[in-house]
Amino acid sequence: MISFQRFTLSNGLKVIYHRDETSPVAAFNMLYNVGARDEDVNKTGFAHLFEHLMFGGSANIKNFDSPLQLVGGQSNAFTSNDITNYYMTLPAVNLETSFWLESDRLNMLSFSDQSLEIQRKVVIEEFKQRYLNQPYGDVWLLLRPLSYKIHPYKWATIGEKIEHIEDASMQDVKTFFFRHYSPNNAILSITANLPYSKIQEFSEKWFAPIESRKIKLRSLPKEPQQKIKRELWVERDVPNDAIYITFHMDARSGKNYHCADLISDLLSNGKSSRFYTKLVKGRSKFIELSAFIMGSLDNGLFVITGKPANGVSLEEAYRLIRHELTDLCDIDVSTRELNRIQNKIHSSLTFQEISNLNKAMSLGYYELFDRAESINDESNKYRMIEPSQVSELARSLFRESNSNVLFYKSTKNAG
Repeated sequence: MISFQRFTLSNGLKVIYHRDETSPVAAFNMLYNVGARDEDVNKTGFAHLFEHLMFGGSANIKNFDSPLQLVGGQSNAFTSNDITNYYMTLPAVNLETSFWLESDRLNMLSFSDQSLEIQRKVVIEEFKQRYLNQPYGDVWLLLRPLSYKIHPYKWATIGEKIEHIEDASMQDVKTFFFRHYSPNNAILSITANLPYSKIQEFSEKWFAPIESRKIKLRSLPKEPQQKIKRELWVERDVPNDAIYITFHMDARSGKNYHCADLISDLLSNGKSSRFYTKLVKGRSKFIELSAFIMGSLDNGLFVITGKPANGVSLEEAYRLIRHELTDLCDIDVSTRELNRIQNKIHSSLTFQEISNLNKAMSLGYYELFDRAESINDESNKYRMIEPSQVSELARSLFRESNSNVLFYKSTKNAG
């Protein structure tokens, strides 16, 4: 159970505070409601580029990390297709430093040509190293446009093309910032051992003077229902063949989200999971085989990834996976197996509450897609799932007409 208090500043910034009296370390988390899905189709990768630019200095702070390190803190950030998230951890007695740092770059970010060129090179190098120059790196550059035809989820967070980052101008950068970075498009969540009045005081002092901006209502194209199976075969210089399958599923706030998440755990969470006991350890048909969900704010993907064992073709690998999915569709999961998965999920959620940073991040994220209060009902949503619901959703989810298959063949096995 995570208790918290909340308030909203006059400029629209939502603030959520959880007091943790057991830890001297505070977590400061600023979530901006902007991700890769908000980019122009001809200017992709901007949300991620901007994450880097936010560390390039502001009007009163030339080096973001230096003052934070002086008070024993550290910072980082990440970008997804849905959000951009910045966070800091530091001694609670020095928490005000994080308010100063974050407010200064939100209010007066330095738009310097030097910073843009430095971060442009960093992001381009990251694109090359992570997505083009390492084994299996281009999988999501292939799998996303195979799975999505209209929705902006069809490109990865890094961007669709390197050229979009290479061609980014200073005006493009400023336009993106002023369109999305505003107090009324952000959620600040904090965990610390300080009086609630201090959080109110710091928020009013550092963030209240920042004016809100007009945020355009998000209007994204809706991905049409998929009606036929899609396949893509590629050959790459990689150690082993691999197979990737996606199925369209509910959004994070959808009624079937938790059941789909539970199904992914049933299939591949741990050494007692179905994939491991039957296809990895049991029959030694796969070197590795896993299932997971994307957890996207718009309709997302249920993903299965695997590397077949030597002697197992990609066609056979696909048939073996389909057989396991068919079993899940046709035969209700036992109460014992379901309870085991529900208990593992409950333990995982409970463990996440130990970390102050996890709590701060989660409170902000839950507030974005639903309301922060729903974080305390999460485990119960899994507990309420019945065996019949699992097979019913599986039959809808794992229809071949709802699938996208990437056959990733090693050139060593070609011919």
